[in-house]
Amino acid sequence: MKRLLVVLIAVAFVSGAQAYAHHSFAATYFEDKTAKIEGKLVQFLFRNPHSFVHVEAPDESGQMVRWAVEWGGAGQLGGQGVTRETLKAGDVVTITGNPGRNPADHRLRMVSLRRKSDGFGWGAKPGEVVD
Repeated sequence: MKRLLVVLIAVAFVSGAQAYAHHSFAATYFEDKTAKIEGKLVQFLFRNPHSFVHVEAPDESGQMVRWAVEWGGAGQLGGQGVTRETLKAGDVVTITGNPGRNPADHRLRMVSLRRKSDGFGWGAKPGEVVD
């Protein structure tokens, strides 16, 4: 009977734990490279497990394209002062990020974000200057 109780407690504990399966950023992005885009924010998806910023900005050839920029989750960003109201469609932003492995996807993984209109910035470490 004691053994059954231990098994039931273990099953309850394991079944209540969150699964932490996650994709590899290294498989999706070049972590040793950075790219910078400047453009108009089209959409800000503040959600878990990852938020996304969609920006219309030129690609390397100068063609205007929609970039998908992957950011932290809502819980993580909220702890850093970012809310669903922080960014609005139409904001002009400069984003530095790790480029996606497939250039045709126009993807970045967020490293830093700046909005010149009011000086808002995210991503700089103490003492680091990001344009």
